[in-house]
Amino acid sequence: MDFDAVIVVGILVAAMVLFITEGLRADVVALGVVVALLLADILTPVEAFAGFSDSTVVTIAALFVVGGAVFQTGLANQLGMQLLRVAGRDETRLTIVIMIAVAAMSSVISNTGTVAVLLPAVTSLALAAQLSPAKLLMPMAFASSLGGVMTLIGTPPNIVAAEKLAQAGYPSFGFFSYTPIGLIIVVAGTVYMVLVGKHWLPQPVESAVTGAQRIHSAEELLDVYRISGNLFRLRVRVRSRVVGKSFSELLLRTDYNVSVLEILRRAQGTGLGRGRHNERLNSFMPQAETLLQAEDILLVQGSGNDVAHVAAAFNFGIQPADAEDEHTLINQEVGVAEVVLPPNSDVLGKTLQELRFGTLYRLTVLSINRPGEGNLPHLSTTPLRFGDVLLVQGRWVDILALRQNPNDYVVTGQPESMLGAPHREKAGLTLLLLAGLIVLIVADVLPIATVSALGALLVVLTGCITPDEAYEAMDWKSVVLIAGMIPMSTAMQKTGLVDELAMALTRLDQYGPIVVLLGFFLVTSFLTQVISNTATAILLAPVAIAAATEIEANPQPFMMAIAVSASMAFATPVATPANTLVMGAGQYHFRDYMIVGLPLILVALLISMLFIPIFYPF
Repeated sequence: MDFDAVIVVGILVAAMVLFITEGLRADVVALGVVVALLLADILTPVEAFAGFSDSTVVTIAALFVVGGAVFQTGLANQLGMQLLRVAGRDETRLTIVIMIAVAAMSSVISNTGTVAVLLPAVTSLALAAQLSPAKLLMPMAFASSLGGVMTLIGTPPNIVAAEKLAQAGYPSFGFFSYTPIGLIIVVAGTVYMVLVGKHWLPQPVESAVTGAQRIHSAEELLDVYRISGNLFRLRVRVRSRVVGKSFSELLLRTDYNVSVLEILRRAQGTGLGRGRHNERLNSFMPQAETLLQAEDILLVQGSGNDVAHVAAAFNFGIQPADAEDEHTLINQEVGVAEVVLPPNSDVLGKTLQELRFGTLYRLTVLSINRPGEGNLPHLSTTPLRFGDVLLVQGRWVDILALRQNPNDYVVTGQPESMLGAPHREKAGLTLLLLAGLIVLIVADVLPIATVSALGALLVVLTGCITPDEAYEAMDWKSVVLIAGMIPMSTAMQKTGLVDELAMALTRLDQYGPIVVLLGFFLVTSFLTQVISNTATAILLAPVAIAAATEIEANPQPFMMAIAVSASMAFATPVATPANTLVMGAGQYHFRDYMIVGLPLILVALLISMLFIPIFYPF
């Protein structure tokens, strides 16, 4: 191994350590890999930045836009609800229907999006059937990964495998090339969960604390967090010293632990027009720069003692809230929702005050529920932890905007149901375009990158998704991660590391090519538990091709093994975002994923070793 190869190994090991420990965001690590390879003079600038123009990256980016249109039109939600209507209340039937429905949806749209859409519905089904949500949520998350194996566009590793075969001059995989193996694995995975896995799923003990982790409707959340009993009206008196001052100067949240939810001001123009004794008042959400006026009425939330201190400090009149005030917390414009902090969130360890949460997101945090501790009293100054559940209040559009940061916040429930899908009238057209996209890919009349780009352009031009929404639908972290790791693959090839790793695996050929296939499956499935499945596929794809060349075998079975095993992300809650999404609502622990997930990986391994050589002979 020459010096350049040693440098590449060092960069790769450092990147993997950062991926595993999450010392830096994955996309930042990928960019760091590009810069390190440039500084070490391993790659030229053209080679280092070639990933950003790679057809794989273009394809995946375009499919994010198409997937965004599926969600923006409400098509995903409609499909999910139709499929779940036949579920019934029997646990076995529920598990089978949910897993098949989720696998079918995730075969054409992202597994994370599928789980996010169906999470509230599946939780409600579990509660209606008097089952713990833990009995259904992990099977749903696992089914989303299993379903991704079934088609070319089901998951990025499938696209990587197909593109790398084509680039190497071998016959590539088509849209349904993955379907035979994927379908068998989905069926086997469902049977495993019904007969074996369900017995290992946890049965959490419900309590006042853990109950907050269940998915509640907006109305139920007010009762769970006892918000209604902590609502008050504060009237700004004429002689109050805060008249003419902005809300940012009051420091009600930081100094008094009191939240202002709404301002009622005597009407001088248009407004919502509500008030006591037929007094017409305009209602609007408070902003940091909003100036207080005499006779303003502030609808606030906080303990009676804290609100009394505020009234005394600022010479406010204090009144109890009425039923009409409670209704204003939830309507078609504003509402409340729970937001869970995942393990890789960048906000962990920071306080709401440090994050400037209210200013940045235009939302008010009414409560923080911490498993094992209940509701925390000091909202602004408490450092946030993994698993914290924030109860946020504000406009539905602002609550939904948190979903643009899925690595930092997981919004539970269905806030979008209050607003409706923004382009729901385009749902039929989106379904037609999606079907056309699939037909073109299956017909193989154009390269998949061309078809994907065409599909993305059409959903934008037809109004199924706006250009701004298309940019928001793009998972830029994933795009940068993929583009940044492709040069590492190039560097490994350039320095001979691919050949050396291929030689190490081809030594297993003395026991037969099936053992080489087993080696690729084991290495890939191990790596995908701790780093991105796409990055894993990018790194190992050239190794598979080199190994196949060395033993004079067809590279397709090895590439299929990499694609399949890259989706077997079941052993940890952070192996895929779908696993993380269900962790809080299902009250799962890290060990639960290992106990249930490792045998499922073994099932997939046995099926792959048996059937891949049949469909793709060596």
